[in-house]
Amino acid sequence: MAQRKVIIIGAAGRDFHNFNTFYRDNPDYRVAAFTAAQIPDIAGRKYPAALAGELYPDGIPIYEQTELTRLIRELGADECVFSYSDVPYKTVMGIGAQVNAAGADFTMMGYKNTMVKSVKPVIAVGAVRTGCGKSQTTRRIAEVLMAAGLKVIAIRHPMPYGDLEAQKVQRFAEISDLAKHNCTIEEMEEYEPHIARGNVIYAGVDYEAILRAAENDPDGCDVILWDGGNNDFPFYNPDLTVTVVDPHRPGHELSYYPGETTLRMADVVVINKIDSADFDDIQTVRASIEKVNPSATVVDAASTISVDKPEAIKGKRVLVVEDGPTLTHGEMKIGAGIVAAKRFGAAEIIDPRPYAVGSLARTFEIYPGIGCLLPAMGYGEQQMKDLAQTIANTDCDSVVIATPIDLGRVIKIDKPNTRVEYALQEIGKPDMEDILADFIKTAQY
Repeated sequence: MAQRKVIIIGAAGRDFHNFNTFYRDNPDYRVAAFTAAQIPDIAGRKYPAALAGELYPDGIPIYEQTELTRLIRELGADECVFSYSDVPYKTVMGIGAQVNAAGADFTMMGYKNTMVKSVKPVIAVGAVRTGCGKSQTTRRIAEVLMAAGLKVIAIRHPMPYGDLEAQKVQRFAEISDLAKHNCTIEEMEEYEPHIARGNVIYAGVDYEAILRAAENDPDGCDVILWDGGNNDFPFYNPDLTVTVVDPHRPGHELSYYPGETTLRMADVVVINKIDSADFDDIQTVRASIEKVNPSATVVDAASTISVDKPEAIKGKRVLVVEDGPTLTHGEMKIGAGIVAAKRFGAAEIIDPRPYAVGSLARTFEIYPGIGCLLPAMGYGEQQMKDLAQTIANTDCDSVVIATPIDLGRVIKIDKPNTRVEYALQEIGKPDMEDILADFIKTAQY
């Protein structure tokens, strides 16, 4: 059979993993290019030769996804592999139609050829959309495991926004490691909460190499905890799979790729944010779970909110800063910051659009559905500067910061501010201690 030419359609995450696990050393295929979407400043680079393997001594170029039709024709591609997450079905099939119209096959890879087997027990946490509360669920699971005396090593879904070769395997055990690895705000938001709770967390590009390093971590490892990204399914074979659903976006659990896949794979489904969602929307999500995965154990949960300085909210005109990806491709119009602002009596929530500069202004143009809040975009140094300037420009009394990290530690905020924190709280039974009891007994021996 003639060697098939492939383009991998991605966003600097699942695409690299699919390549590493299936295509990298496979002589039956030739990956001619990656395309990039969702994440800024990925296109124009190369997947480096040091990571691409012996079959790719020159590395592999990365192009904008907008060039896909031209690339298929000019490179003579036989197949395009869709390899990124948190995308509505209509968009996925629109890309499929584009690929087919240009003459290539359209492929969506499953877990059989992409999951890596660990020698340690693995719990995988995913979600049906970004912003469901996956990270707080992961932290809650880590707390239960650690209380049982188990050494937990977390591995985060890839966020390789810098030097790919240098990011092959990254280990974060101290806050100083964030600066050591030149982390963006988006990366810090995922890594810092684990570090603050005493967990070592790994991330990077080559996830088999990452797994082997984690299994042999110098501080010890009893359990691998996969902290998934967006709504992707796990990179590792899990012994227990937990998926989080969001009644603030009812129906999305059956209409976004690969969120429905993640829901169907789940052993446990967490219905989060029950404390702030409408009853009918919660019931819609329950019906979806029953339809596609009736054997899953369902956990009801609230996303509890606390603020360190309530006086910075009550009676004040506030600017609310929320997690960036949740508001952009996650399509949420509110987050924990908006909930906190209303709950603690803000006089007014200020729209940041008139004050946005540079990349932040462009973010509002690209995602016009963002609510009356500011996404904490920080994929690079310039975006971080634009974020700081937008906050400085905004006519408000104080800033409500609902990012998972202490934003004031990484950018200068001269205005009075308060930080919002949120955690998973199970409602009734079963709770996470019940769910994990048998797993813990197995992992302890």
